[in-house]
Amino acid sequence: MVALMSVAKRIFLFLSINVLVVVTLSLVLNLLHVQPYLRGYGLDVQSLLIFCLVWGMGGAFISLLLSKTIAKWLMRVQVVDPNTNDPELRQLVATVHNLARQANLSVMPEVGIFESHEPNAFATGPTKRRSLVAVSSGLLRRMNLKELEGVLAHEITHITNGDMVTMTLLQGIVNAFVMFLARVLAYLFSGMGKNRENSSSSGSYGSYMLMVFVFEIVFMLLGSLVIAFYSRFREYRADKGGADLAGRDKMIAALQSLQNLQKLHDPRIDKPAFQAFKISTSRKSGFLSLFSSHPPLEDRIARLQQLF
Repeated sequence: MVALMSVAKRIFLFLSINVLVVVTLSLVLNLLHVQPYLRGYGLDVQSLLIFCLVWGMGGAFISLLLSKTIAKWLMRVQVVDPNTNDPELRQLVATVHNLARQANLSVMPEVGIFESHEPNAFATGPTKRRSLVAVSSGLLRRMNLKELEGVLAHEITHITNGDMVTMTLLQGIVNAFVMFLARVLAYLFSGMGKNRENSSSSGSYGSYMLMVFVFEIVFMLLGSLVIAFYSRFREYRADKGGADLAGRDKMIAALQSLQNLQKLHDPRIDKPAFQAFKISTSRKSGFLSLFSSHPPLEDRIARLQQLF
C-alpha cells in the first residue's frame, strides 16, 4: 500500500510539473504576442525563433527553479535538522557547513539523506543561496570521515561554481537550437516551402511533423554529446575544487573508495535529471562513453595526482 501511494505521488508530481510548464510557457508566448510560425505565406522565422527560445530556455529554467523540490520528492530526501540528536547526522551537517564556510558561501546549504545502498551524493538547487547537498545512506555506512569529507567538498564545489545554473543554460540553449533547426529543416525537406498553396494540406503537414520528430531525435543526440562533454569537464573541475577545500588526499581517498564500491548499484535512484549532479555514475564503454556525464573514476584520480 505504501509503495502504491509512493508511485501515485510521483505520477502526480510528474503531471503537475508538466502542466505547470505548459501553462506558464503558453502564458509567456501570449504575453509576447507570438503568432503561429507556420503561415499561409511561408515560415515566420522570427515567431519560430521566439517560440523555440521560450520553450527551450523556459522549460529548463522552470526545472531549475523546482530542482530542489523535485529532488526531495523523487529521491525521497529527508532534510537533516542541524540540531538533531543523532551524532552521525550532526557530524554530517557540521562537515557540510564547515566546507561551505571555507568556500565563502553566505547561506548554508540544506543537508539531506536518501535511502539507497549505492554510495553516492548530489548537489542541486536554483541558486547558491537555495542549495541542497544530499548523501545516500549507503555512502554514510561505507565511508569513513576522511572519505566523506572529500565527497562533500566535491558537492560544495558544484554549488560554488554555479554548476546547476550553467548546466541549465547549456541545456536550454541546446533545446532551443534543436527545436529551431529541426523545424526549419523539416519545412524545407517536407515540401511545404516549395508549394505554399498546399502547405496547409494534411499530407504536407503530416510529412512536416514526421520530419520534425526525426530531426529532433538526431539533433538531441548530437546536443547530448555537447552536454555530456561539458559535464565531464565540470566533474574534473569539482574534483580539483574539492581537493582545494578538503585536501588532495581526502579527495583522492573519496574517489578511490567510490571506485572500490562502484559495483554497488541501485537502479531505483537512476533519475536522469540528477545523473549529472551525482559524484559518480555507472561507467559506460566504447561509443556510449561519449554520452557519460562523468569521467571514469581512475581518470579522475590520475588527474588529481598529476595536478598537485
